Amino acid sequence: MTEVLASSWELARVCWRQDRRKAALSASLMLAGAAAAPLAAFALSRLVTYAVAGRVLAAAVAGVLLAVLAVAALTFSHFAHVAYFELSELNLLDFNDRIIELVNGAPGLAHHERPEFADRLTVLQQEVQQFRTGLQAMLSLAGLAVAMVITAALLAGVAPALLALPVLALVPQWAGRGAERLIDRAKLRTSSQNRRALGLFHLATEAGPAKELRVSRLQDEVLRRHAALWSEVTAALGRANLAAAALRAGGQLVFAAGYTAGVLLVVRDAVHGHRSIGDVVLSISLAVQVNQQISTAFPLLQDLQRICSAFRHLRELRAGIAVLDETPGDAVPPERLEREIRFEDVEFGYPGAPGPVLRGVDLRIRPGTAVALVGENGAGKSTLVKLLCGFYRPTRGRILVDGVDLRELSVERWRERIAAGFQDFARYEFTAQDAVGVGDLPRIADTEAVTRALGRANGADLIDSLPEGLRTPLGAGNPGGAELSGGQWQKLALGRALMREEPLLVVLDEPTSALDAESEHLLFERYAEQAHRMGQRTGAVTLFVSHRFSTVRMADLILVIDDGRVAEAGGHAELMALGGLYAELYSIQAGAYAS
Repeated sequence: MTEVLASSWELARVCWRQDRRKAALSASLMLAGAAAAPLAAFALSRLVTYAVAGRVLAAAVAGVLLAVLAVAALTFSHFAHVAYFELSELNLLDFNDRIIELVNGAPGLAHHERPEFADRLTVLQQEVQQFRTGLQAMLSLAGLAVAMVITAALLAGVAPALLALPVLALVPQWAGRGAERLIDRAKLRTSSQNRRALGLFHLATEAGPAKELRVSRLQDEVLRRHAALWSEVTAALGRANLAAAALRAGGQLVFAAGYTAGVLLVVRDAVHGHRSIGDVVLSISLAVQVNQQISTAFPLLQDLQRICSAFRHLRELRAGIAVLDETPGDAVPPERLEREIRFEDVEFGYPGAPGPVLRGVDLRIRPGTAVALVGENGAGKSTLVKLLCGFYRPTRGRILVDGVDLRELSVERWRERIAAGFQDFARYEFTAQDAVGVGDLPRIADTEAVTRALGRANGADLIDSLPEGLRTPLGAGNPGGAELSGGQWQKLALGRALMREEPLLVVLDEPTSALDAESEHLLFERYAEQAHRMGQRTGAVTLFVSHRFSTVRMADLILVIDDGRVAEAGGHAELMALGGLYAELYSIQAGAYAS
């Protein structure tokens, strides 16, 4: 119950933050409407009392009050719905924003590699829909609480013994839950027979087995077995339903007995002149409301408990991510890379993996160098790139940028100096302008900068192919959005990766996989030229991963990654002369193209 109250308070705070007027209006209407029902019963009792006593004016006033309260009880919750429905939608958006912020707020990607994170996130995405009903449940329960207090006060005023009615009203609810458990257990016991009967039904009604059934003359046998299984199931469920009905009836009888006894108690007092006829009417009306209040409260509590579960999972998700995050550094990256990027005995393993993906990596990369990473799938190429981008921290060793440990640099400031294109690039269904411009958010509206970036990505022709040029909306998510090919989406991603003009690190992790070999070669020729220009300007290091060795040979430095280690390093000619793994892989691919 403590958790329910805490979650209700948190939900109320969210509503108040979203829209104070709608929150106040919906709460006021729900509370007033709930309070109106027991007060209407009191007004009815006064109306009867005054009418019997011949007090016409007082009876008329009570009648008007009764009408007003009846209208309030019947309509206020509907008017409140107009306000809290919009609040529910806003709360849903707010909670989704929290999830997005939480998942993307962590500087690294370690939480994405953990199955328990994926499981909890899946549950949370399912539970978030409960926000549509959670606010209604909270407001309805608050109204019920007010109605119960008023009802209890009125019952106590008629006869204190009637306060036992709310307790007796719990008995039918407990009996109903016991009846549901009886039926559930019966369904579980007969699930095997039910499943087999269903299988026989499909066997007898689907086209596939029809020929064999007729040739083997199995129709009667299948029908007999289906009937026997179904009779067994229905007999067991019939017994369970009978027992459940008896249990429910017993619970209702307990309340009915208490209800009858309470009414008779008031009637007796009325006969002896201690109570009015209005008190009899009041006790009858309130007793009915008590039963309804209790029966309504249970399902509303279940709805609210689902909201509790959503808040709890969000807190646990936040705590789990926080454990993985290291204390961020605050050092500022250099304006220009002067000395080197260095890997010192770097080792890294993914959470839950049997062993490290990278081990004993020692590297020195001079400013302005274009570096190519090659190796078989799973060798560790992309992992090395992710470490350099700061998505993960080495489990051993360190990465230095001009002598400063990457852990000590501000992650946000370091990433501001990275231009990156990945194989699994995002397809932003924005306008073409924005889909490229987000690569350097401060210049998203700079059409000339976007055009230059697409030009560097060899995608200038894409602008002319779009109906409205850079203003063209993209993808099926936009009305009339242009549908692009995989290669066109990739050109946009490459343009986005080249929006930043003053990077210290340019990363191209197989960003041209959707392009043919010739197009990729032409692109990387341009990248090589740009890499040298950026290298002269900022000392930027360009790091690219590719499986096409015709592209790789243009790099200043080629790193051959094998089984998590840097097996070979050097230029194309040097590695070919070495006759090692690079020469072998190059010869295999060259032979394949030649054939």
